Amino acid sequence: MAPASTAPEASAEAAAIDAMDPVGAVEAIDAAAPLITNDIVVFGLIAATLGAIFWLASGPTPFWKKFFAWVPALLLCYFVPAIYNTAGLIDGESSALYNPIASRVLLPAALVLLTLSIDLKGILKLGPKLLFVFCAGTLGIVLGAIVSFQLLEWFWPAAVAGDTWKGMVALAGSWIGGGANMVAMREIYGVDATLFGQFAVVDVAIASTWMAVLLFLANRSQQIDARAGADTRAIDEMRARVSAYETANARVPTLTDLMVIVAVAFGLVGLAHAVADPASAWFKVNVTWAAQFSLDAPFVWVIVLSTFSGLLLSFTPVRRLENAGASKLGTVFLYFLIACIGMQMDFLKLANRPELLAIGVLWMAVHVLVLWAAARLVRAPLFYIAMGSQGNIGAAASAPVVAAAFHPTLAPVGVLLGTVGYATGTVIAYGLGQILRVMAGA
Repeated sequence: MAPASTAPEASAEAAAIDAMDPVGAVEAIDAAAPLITNDIVVFGLIAATLGAIFWLASGPTPFWKKFFAWVPALLLCYFVPAIYNTAGLIDGESSALYNPIASRVLLPAALVLLTLSIDLKGILKLGPKLLFVFCAGTLGIVLGAIVSFQLLEWFWPAAVAGDTWKGMVALAGSWIGGGANMVAMREIYGVDATLFGQFAVVDVAIASTWMAVLLFLANRSQQIDARAGADTRAIDEMRARVSAYETANARVPTLTDLMVIVAVAFGLVGLAHAVADPASAWFKVNVTWAAQFSLDAPFVWVIVLSTFSGLLLSFTPVRRLENAGASKLGTVFLYFLIACIGMQMDFLKLANRPELLAIGVLWMAVHVLVLWAAARLVRAPLFYIAMGSQGNIGAAASAPVVAAAFHPTLAPVGVLLGTVGYATGTVIAYGLGQILRVMAGA
């Protein structure tokens, strides 16, 4: 009978303590119960927030044009939901919006739609020099992670202590591919939400600064190319070819287009989940090293299968769905996913590790150095350097912006190179993660 009376006694004791300390009791209730507990209401709040951010980012007034010239919309997509969570308006960690809806459904769907639009034949026509510089940019990111980690391990061990390497893997996913790849790495390597948020700040701060530098240099590209003796003939040919393609293929999406896009995205996500469980279970039982490479984790298989499904479809007529806006819908999924990640961040802890900025600065410096050396080797123009960098760092979101700064007709070139990162970012960042894991002794 003693165990039966324990709970009432404990409750009575707790009530007595609360009576003596009503302030503490109120604080406990506030911490445990956010103002909004209904996930449907939270969904509506997040959707309305994203809509407001992007509407304001479109510049309805001169103030907002100036504001978003300095503050990227992506940063607000992380931070506004984080403010909601920090203020107790919502409880992001206990919400089901992120897992399973956003991470298990919307993320792989975004990967399908973003890789489906890749035109590998078109990319090959851009010229070997551009592809060479682009690959050098990817190599620079990989080397930058390794070099920055090693240098700080020698001279500032606290900067790369603990699970910092996991945050670096997530950042590598973003800088090689994009936000979807960053989230994929976060899930695969189990990056803590706060650490992920801290590296999201590094991502936006360093990448936005470098993008601003490229936009500044774009207006002086002719003088810079002339001094460097760069060959710019291929750029002129590119402008004519891209303009013709855009004119011939753009169309207004119909209801049928949108339904087919949704069917392809979520149909492949469902198939990926159906294959992932038995595949991961088989590797767990039959392959001794499966855990080392996360091959026993169903989510890894979902990400890989979704990415390669989209990539395979890019060789088929299904790729024409991009003309109806497949990648735009994928980006909608992606930004909702980013907001759901922000919901889990502890905003007050984001500034606790300023040393992570040192990682980002060193990392970016190596990337730029490798790009510059590659461009000098083949006498590539500044535009190739910008695309080799932003095709990786900025992906399809900002690479077109930088490309258009050189010439409006070149914006689709940024899209083409940016979408390559969505296909390669997950695989390359995953491999880099294994290297960093060994370096960190994890």
